[in-house]
Amino acid sequence: MEQIDAAVIGAGVTGLAAARAIAAAGASVCVLERHPRPGMDTSTHNSGVIHAGIYYPTGSLKARLCVEGRELMYEFCARYSVPHLRSGKLIVAYDESEIGELEALHRRGAANGVEGLAIVDPAFIAAREPAVFAVAGLWSPDSGIVNAEDLVKALLRTGADAGVMFLPGTHLIAADRRAEGMILRTERESILARVVVNAAGLYADDVSRMLGGETFTIYPCRGEYAELVPAKRSLVNALVYPLPLASGHGLGVHLVRTTGGQVWLGPTTRYQERKDDYESDRLPVEGFVQPARRLLRGVKVGDLRLSGSGIRAKLHPPSESFADFMVRRDRENPAVVQASGIDSPGLTSCLAVGRLVSTIVADALG
Repeated sequence: MEQIDAAVIGAGVTGLAAARAIAAAGASVCVLERHPRPGMDTSTHNSGVIHAGIYYPTGSLKARLCVEGRELMYEFCARYSVPHLRSGKLIVAYDESEIGELEALHRRGAANGVEGLAIVDPAFIAAREPAVFAVAGLWSPDSGIVNAEDLVKALLRTGADAGVMFLPGTHLIAADRRAEGMILRTERESILARVVVNAAGLYADDVSRMLGGETFTIYPCRGEYAELVPAKRSLVNALVYPLPLASGHGLGVHLVRTTGGQVWLGPTTRYQERKDDYESDRLPVEGFVQPARRLLRGVKVGDLRLSGSGIRAKLHPPSESFADFMVRRDRENPAVVQASGIDSPGLTSCLAVGRLVSTIVADALG
């Protein structure tokens, strides 16, 4: 039987960042990933935005780890040549009735420690995004974009350099609790891990039950994207967002100019039953015209084409508006560390989440 200090379940950005940090602290660590490659679920099915930390309740883990993770992300991307850009972002008010909410976002962001935020007028907006329609905006200079697939590759590569063992195509099929840790059973072998990190994303609730940890529910919430056709990409220079959804289920259908020059419009928000259904009953391209027109003047259906989709791993049902990240020692099984419910701003926060997980694991290892 293989023995190791820490096993991480899930090789999305959260699991990879956690494993890398654990290894850097001197512990032996492996990552179990059911897919043949890392980051194939939520980590690479999102907007690729580096968030500043504006939206989240002050004092929450999401607020703190987003602000910490943002700067860690920029440093990591610069050091390891991951395509990224500190492009800045505009959150815009469609009419006068939305200005009060824009000002409330400004106050929340400032309370969360986000610097440089400013309420701006139509002239400021027109200078940066001439095609955008808005009566006012909130300017966030520290927001940006990153190529998520290249980020995953860099986390994998630097983790391996630190000593992380990556086990692709490895399903966790059973787990047994022992005094010295957890025996993890896969199709090929058994691994005795002193500590297990649950970073299984959409399947974190299933994995927690298998590990004898806390019982909770991950609610899959699908987001779909359209994109501007190549001839219309010049309409958008960076990041343009509406006000976030009143339900708290998402940040609203927004515009993202990617590191590759594409312009995405999305994501939509829809809770669903299945955790692996990216394509059934897709919204037709016509369904993106109205949200596009709230941001861009004169958009027509012919200016858009359907793009990808992603599924968020939410810890709250549709009837609730917020759930914080779950990053802590499990309350039922002390050999388990939870890194669960990592939806937005999970990409931005991953390095900060990984650092926090590493601290918790070090404490668990004694």
